[in-house]
Amino acid sequence: MAEWSKTTWTWIDGDWIDGNPPIMGPTTHAAWLGSTVFDGARYFEGVMPDLDLHCERINRSAEAIGLKPTMSPGAIMELAREGVKKFDPDTAVYIRPMYWAEGDGFGIIAPDPDSTRFCLCLLDAPMPQPTGSSVMVSRFRRPSLETMPTDAKAGCLYPNTARMLREARDRGFDTALVLDPLGHVAELASSNVFMVKNGTVATPVANGTFLAGITRYRVMDLLTRDGYDVQAKTLTVADFMDADEVFTTGNYSKVTPINRIEDRNFQPGPVGARARELYWDFAHA
Repeated sequence: MAEWSKTTWTWIDGDWIDGNPPIMGPTTHAAWLGSTVFDGARYFEGVMPDLDLHCERINRSAEAIGLKPTMSPGAIMELAREGVKKFDPDTAVYIRPMYWAEGDGFGIIAPDPDSTRFCLCLLDAPMPQPTGSSVMVSRFRRPSLETMPTDAKAGCLYPNTARMLREARDRGFDTALVLDPLGHVAELASSNVFMVKNGTVATPVANGTFLAGITRYRVMDLLTRDGYDVQAKTLTVADFMDADEVFTTGNYSKVTPINRIEDRNFQPGPVGARARELYWDFAHA
């Protein structure tokens, strides 16, 4: 992100630093053994929706991989509010708190929780337009909690995401529909997914193989309050291929339509449009 972002500010060790500062050495545990967690919130149009939930989740993610959070959620929120003031008020900003281990714990594999470090990186990142995306079904799958720390937003999970996205781009698609180890739909490569059939809204049930996102939860709640029947359930690729409309939710783009899965075309639908409208109303409220 730093390469295409016009402006980047990073808070670390008490100071704000412009640009992309070096923060790890070759012996840093995170640099060679992957002990990193992060989260992502958004500032746009003068608002930072669910910032508190993102700041709480980064600490849970740290604990899930054996790190020791060094910042309270409230302190991270205050830093984020301070940091976005460094940008033009009309700039959309990606807010990324991070933790990582500097040293080893026992042996040379486990991270030392007492060596945990923190930084907060803010990047200029325009909000994508809701023009729709094309989706293929990936041959790669999400892992289970028994095999990877799927209960954390951990950096070690993202090489798997990267190969899903490479696979999709190689086939001419924007992203991928990803299955869990049992062959049920989990999510997209980097966001959660919803489908609508006969007025009922459905999203894959959170079964421990993927991160059930904060924006996913928010959209489920907003649609339910608006009178929709929203269900978290076990879903298959066939369910999505038979859907009336499909849309995706995630912190980066919020709510956007899907216009194709493999060779099945979709039109942006009224439920996805209503979900985006409700989310924007919530964010500005």
